[in-house]
Amino acid sequence: MKRRNFLIPLLLLLSLTLKASRDTLEQAKLVYKINIKENIMPAAWRTVKVGFDEAQKQNADIILIHLNTYGGMVDVADSIRTKILNSKIPVWVFIDNQAASAGALISIACDSIYMRKGGSIGAATVVDQSGNVVPDKFQSFMRSTMRATAEAKGYDTIIVGKDTILKWRRDPRIAEAMVDPTIYIEGIIDSGKVLTFTADEAIKHGYCEGKAESVEEVMAKAGVREYRLAEFRPSFLDRIIGFLTSPIVSGILIMIIIGGIYFELQTPGVGFPLAAAATAAILYFAPLYLEGLVEHWEILIFIVGIILVMVEIFAIPGFGITGISGIVLMVAGLTLAMIDNEIFRDPVRFNLLTILKPFGIVVFSVFLGLIGGIMLSRRLLTSPLFPNLALQSNLTSEEGFVGVDTKIKNMVGAEGIAITTLRPAGKVQIGTDWYDAIAEFGYIEKGTRVRVSKDEAGQLYVVKIV
Repeated sequence: MKRRNFLIPLLLLLSLTLKASRDTLEQAKLVYKINIKENIMPAAWRTVKVGFDEAQKQNADIILIHLNTYGGMVDVADSIRTKILNSKIPVWVFIDNQAASAGALISIACDSIYMRKGGSIGAATVVDQSGNVVPDKFQSFMRSTMRATAEAKGYDTIIVGKDTILKWRRDPRIAEAMVDPTIYIEGIIDSGKVLTFTADEAIKHGYCEGKAESVEEVMAKAGVREYRLAEFRPSFLDRIIGFLTSPIVSGILIMIIIGGIYFELQTPGVGFPLAAAATAAILYFAPLYLEGLVEHWEILIFIVGIILVMVEIFAIPGFGITGISGIVLMVAGLTLAMIDNEIFRDPVRFNLLTILKPFGIVVFSVFLGLIGGIMLSRRLLTSPLFPNLALQSNLTSEEGFVGVDTKIKNMVGAEGIAITTLRPAGKVQIGTDWYDAIAEFGYIEKGTRVRVSKDEAGQLYVVKIV
């Protein structure tokens, strides 16, 4: 009987303890941490997109971006900025040392900013890959974006006597001064250089809520005592997609696509260059398709471009509008695949920089791919390591072989009709036979009467019969 009396209070105490623990757990805020400790490239954009989706699924109370970056691609940073501004979950950022350039734009978009001692934020001037400042039209876009991002944080109403003063929570002029060295703000920047804040300066001027040395200290500074920390960890597929969508890898894949197609045209029947080009095309388009950047019509444009180039090479003598159209469509398909189509539907986000960067990567990669294909084909076709890629036998006239049809030499002055348009090469019919021919002057339209004007090394040259 005494033992039962002892167990009842013990069970009651245990029940109350479990209930208190459960209530504490339910009241604890869920903080979802996303790491961006790299250059702001497409991989970072994927991390943010997937991370925000996961935070929403887990009903997170706070999204904490753990940031350390020297900058990166402006269009990617703008996409991340827009994602943060549109987030229904409060987004905080912990600047773990640096938030330069594109990192500053991302940080200003967050609801709260915390910085490590010795950290900095600013220096958002747009530069090219060589570090040179780009023209002012690009700086203008960055200035307006930084200013608009600061304005999006709103302002506080301050009552001073009978006066009502509106004070920006984050002064838009300061954000703009991080881009433009010509902006003068008394007591803040007057040196003719772009603005960069230390942690103390950022706190003083409203661009930082406090200094912290760790995530735990960030939460303590914010007054959050009870919280659970979850962290986004990219899957193997996320890392692969991030790797394949980086500008350098995309450029290499484009080089393989173009170089492989060119090499295959030089060595028909080999197969390997075409297989390499097809594999590179799949690796190029597939990650972008999974990212939602590329749509079916953009892939179709690229395929139609290849078909037109093939038609021009194999079916239509010379190189004219069909081949040029094919090249244009191929470049357009590769370029548009890199661009988020949502930008075209949002005039505010659309800017010339969005198109020029992908276009530059594609054009430069196509050029290198062609040069590489030409050099590789020349080396391999003459290399003793690959004797079957080209005919190695020599057919000499002493053995009875003649490289030029002797009948052609006697055709100067003969008349016929152009079977195809000569631009300048094409086909003509003389008598009942068809011959390859070149227009000696300008272009000759299909159906025009022609005369053979000369013969050089077995090649007929023709002129119009007026």
